[in-house]
This record gives sequence, structure tokens and C-alpha cells, in this order.
Amino acid sequence: MNAGIEIGRDDTGQSVHINIEELLATRLLVQGNSGSGKSHLLRRLLEESAHLVQQVIIDPEGDFATLADAYNHVVIDAGDYNEREIETMGARIREHRASIILNLEVLELEAQMTCAATFLNAMFDAPRDHWYPALVVVDEAQMFAPAVSGDVPDAVRRASLGAMTNLMCRGRKRGLAGAIATQRLAKLAKNVAAEASNFLMGRTFLDIDMARAADLLGMERRQAERIRDLERGCFLGLGPAISRRPISMKIGPTKTSARMGTHSLLPMPEAEPENLRSMLFAEMETDPAPVQYEPEPEPVAAEELMRQIASPEPAIEAATAIDDEGDVEASDRPDVEAIIADVLQEMLADTNSAYQPDALLYQDFSVRCRMQQLAKVPLELAEFRRRFALAKGGIVDPTEPRWAEILKAAEHLPEDMAAPFLQIARAAMEGSPCPDDEALGRAYGTRSPGRVRRLIEYMEKQGAVVVRADFGGRRSIGIPQLGLSTEAE
Repeated sequence: MNAGIEIGRDDTGQSVHINIEELLATRLLVQGNSGSGKSHLLRRLLEESAHLVQQVIIDPEGDFATLADAYNHVVIDAGDYNEREIETMGARIREHRASIILNLEVLELEAQMTCAATFLNAMFDAPRDHWYPALVVVDEAQMFAPAVSGDVPDAVRRASLGAMTNLMCRGRKRGLAGAIATQRLAKLAKNVAAEASNFLMGRTFLDIDMARAADLLGMERRQAERIRDLERGCFLGLGPAISRRPISMKIGPTKTSARMGTHSLLPMPEAEPENLRSMLFAEMETDPAPVQYEPEPEPVAAEELMRQIASPEPAIEAATAIDDEGDVEASDRPDVEAIIADVLQEMLADTNSAYQPDALLYQDFSVRCRMQQLAKVPLELAEFRRRFALAKGGIVDPTEPRWAEILKAAEHLPEDMAAPFLQIARAAMEGSPCPDDEALGRAYGTRSPGRVRRLIEYMEKQGAVVVRADFGGRRSIGIPQLGLSTEAE
């Protein structure tokens, strides 16, 4: 599967891509002065990767809330909820793999830091079964991981800094990939910035920031002046997910924009000085008529927002036809089971898939299903784990009657042993030679011959198989419950 997205173009007009899978493993740091185009870069990254990976956006200025208008994001307005509710939401988004925007706009700095720390810690502490890959974007990261103490209490600063450190230092094993943006590297805690392996450096003017940016990009100090000359929206990129050598790029356009006023010049109002003076200093009415304001929308209840997180509406529904009675015509419903079978076979065609963790495999499965225009992922993680194990054992469609006895014989074995047992059972049914250690290891998810031998010994102790070896060293394995045996190999 192609996990690359186009982020912009270089000086020669060639496309510059970011490998999202590599980015998830190596993290990203974006730096640039105010007005350099950091938010535009993050928005481009989020838009282009929205269909590839779950996204969590810590948004202190409310700039990214408009993504929810075009993509499948749930906006959490932090000011409407208490700390316990924010913590619950942080845990549930990992369980349900919802892309969310944590809007901190209405909070003061101290409350923003506390809320972000609570949310990130809840994501970090999620159960192992919920460690799905997620891209965690933190804008204005220097606010949440300050290099020095400021006006906020030390306890708040330590909590926020600890959460950011966990995200950047220990988050990778939990599927969390930090992508942080800051105006000044000097204001960002060094232990947070140092964990990123990919860098996108925009325009900056202070010598200390240029020197640190040049060091991160592997440039000589005399080349640091190049960073000062960058135009708005232009960045220098380096890292395993971007380029092995520093590359200059112009970030591409975005489909959405922030809700803010224009920065362009506007014509001044045409009015005589006397008229302006009369408007400014006119006598106030004794009882001015009350100004009619549009009522603010009621905040979404925490329970309703959690329901949205658990079952977000898909951004793109599969195209279906509706008959006169309002029902979807059967001929236009996607054959979900056929799509599942095709996707599993495509995944098995990649020899490395047998050795990847379940969370990463499930992410791949989810993306492939969406590419087949399914409105939602048809299998939960536990069911996917079972179906993928069956597919590795050669059983793509477990509903076929011919597999009933084999599946019954495998019921008492641990889930991770189902695939190698099914390979052996299929060979016995077909009268084929016994699968070799390499094939069984691939089904079991290991390259260790020792683990394969211990696996077979365990299945034999459980009475699931009987191993025979002739004087020539050829092995055959029998399945007592089926009364069948493989050919010697």
C-alpha cells in the first residue's frame, strides 16, 4: 500500500512526498516564526493523510476546527467539559479510532496546559489492545512543553511537560506519533524536540533559533542565513520520512482554511472627518435599544459527544441506489464478505505482513476497506485478528462447510496458534506434504526455528497433533480428531 502523500514541490517543481508510515515511527518537528506558514503546513499534512491514519489535533487557537466540515473529525470544545469527561474522551478515541480536534481556544493558558496534559495522558495510558497508530499534532508546542518556567504554577508546567515528553519519547510503542510545531526552538524543551527525526524548518530571524535549526538540519553555521531568506510557506525538510538530505519546498494548497479575518490590506472607509467625529462622539441615548445577538449554540453534552466518538459518521458514503420504497437496492449493496476476502488476500501477498503487530495490520486493513468504498470498517480488532489468522492458515471464507471440522478441531488452541494448526490440517485433508518450519513460522509470526519446534511440541502435548519422523528424518504430522495425516516431508 502506498503510504506517501504529496506535501509540496521543490525548487525544480518536482513533488515532495512524506511517507506517513515512516513518519509514524520517527515523529516530526515544525519550526517557523509567526506568519511563516506553519499552520498551513500542518493543515496540508492533515488533509492529505486524513484517509490514511487516525488524527488527534491539540489546537490552542481553534484554527483547525474547520477540518470537521470536510473530513471525518469530531470537534471537542474543551471549555464545555470537566477534567473527568476530557479524560474519558481521551481514552475512548483510542478505543474507537476517531479523529478528533481538541479545541482549547476559550481556555486560559493554565487551563489549556492542564486540559492537554489530561487528554494526552489518557491516550497514553490506554489498554494495549487499543494501541492503534495515530498522528498526534500539537500546534504551538512551546506552550505545552516550555523550556523554562513561566507564569503558570510549577505543578501545571510539570504535568504538561511530562505529557508531551511521554508523547515524543515513549509514544511510538503505543502507536502515538507526535507532530509538533513551534514558533521558536529556543522556547521548546530540548528533550521534547530531540526525539523528532523529521524536521521542517520555516523562516526565522533570531540567531539562536537559526543556529539550532541549522544544527538539526545538518547545515554549517554559515548556511544558516538561508533559513532567514525563506519565503512564507517555504520550508527546509530533512528526515527519513521526507529526504535524506536537506530539501527546500513550497507547501501545496489546502482545501480548508482557518476561521479568521483576512491579512490583506483593505481600502480605508471614505468619510469626511466631520462625519467620523460625529459618529465617534455622538451623544449616547439614555436607554439604548438592546442589541440583538444570535443565541450561541448549546454545548454538546459529554454523553452525546462520546457517542459521536464511538460512531462518527463517515466522510464519504459508498454510492448506493434507492428504490421507490426508500430501501437500498440489493444489487447496489457492496459485497462486504467478498471485499474482506480480497483485502485479506492482498495483505497476505506481502510476505512481511506475517511479522507485523496486530494494530498496524488492522490499520492497513481499515485503509484498504475504505479504498474499496466501504462506509465503515467491517470488522472490529478481535474479529479481524481471528479472520487474519484463518487467512494465514489458508481459510479465507470460514463459512464454507468443508472447513467446519478443521475449525472445530482448532477451537481449544490459543488464538495465535490457529494459523499454523490450520496449515497442517489443510495439508492433511489434501494429502499434501507437511508444511516446513519456515511456512509454519510465517503463520505463527516468527522467524525463529526454535519457537516453531516449541510450538509443535505444545500442540502435541495438547493432543491436537501427533508428530512422526522416519529414519530418513522426514516428518509427518497427524490430526487425531480428523483421523488424517500429512505426507512425510
